[in-house]
Amino acid sequence: MPTTIFIDGQAGTTALQIRERLAAFDDVELLLLDEAERKDPVRRRDAINDADVAFLCLPDAAAIEAASFVSSDRVRLIDASTAHRVHPDWVYGLPEYTPDWTGRIADARRVSNPGCYPTGCILLLAPLVRAGVIPGDYPVSIFAVSGYTGGGRSMIERFEDPNREDRLDTPHRLYGLDLSHKHVPEIQKYALLERRPIFVPSVGRFPQGMSVTIPINGEYLGKPLKRIEIEEMLAEYYAGYPHVIVETGTEATHLDADALAGSDDIKLYVLGNDERDHILLCAVLDNLGKGASGAAVQNLGIMLGL
Repeated sequence: MPTTIFIDGQAGTTALQIRERLAAFDDVELLLLDEAERKDPVRRRDAINDADVAFLCLPDAAAIEAASFVSSDRVRLIDASTAHRVHPDWVYGLPEYTPDWTGRIADARRVSNPGCYPTGCILLLAPLVRAGVIPGDYPVSIFAVSGYTGGGRSMIERFEDPNREDRLDTPHRLYGLDLSHKHVPEIQKYALLERRPIFVPSVGRFPQGMSVTIPINGEYLGKPLKRIEIEEMLAEYYAGYPHVIVETGTEATHLDADALAGSDDIKLYVLGNDERDHILLCAVLDNLGKGASGAAVQNLGIMLGL
């Protein structure tokens, strides 16, 4: 029997890319609702409970509602919203988080898919905080830029539709300037930070891609290390994970945020200046790949034992 999959919110950007990736699965049957039924709570409830696995590609409030629809013990959920990422009853869907985390996802009934920005932050920081290289109380600052698809259909239209009155022509826009972005609790929890990090997101005039940059003053590290030593630690930590690539020995003078557009991988870099003891932790990924749809399908594969 094929595995039945339902995507609640099937017309959204993340959902559409999940559907594209599911084409690679031989034994999957997709349950679809007609356009007129997509906002009907009764039809959504029925579809969720008819599925083996349901993806929730919805705003937070709608995702919470959809999770409450589950009455079948068979149904497993993967939530792409922010709603359940720090919820104690949901397993955080980042397989590379610790060596046993893939097993936790495999056994889970409820998986919260990580955010795109947090994926880069956590994969850079968590191993170094765990090892005592970065103290848990270090005042972390994060600067990141995403492709405009990260803002969903409305943002895409504002960048691409020349007829919209609120069209965005800017090449680069900072936002979240009140420093209360909804991804911060997720970053703090899973990066093992004792202090709330300062997180400054931005959006650029390119469809897909993302870079995350975290400057570190080596003078305040718990274990003073050179860049190459930190690089080697990360490379060893992620050696068994094919989707996490640690670029070792690089002397990169620039990084392009859209370099991995269309990929489900993430690349990690340790750059900076050893003479000044200044370190730059960088991640490059696709905000819709390893940052959303690709990660969701990776979690599905783990949950199905593929």
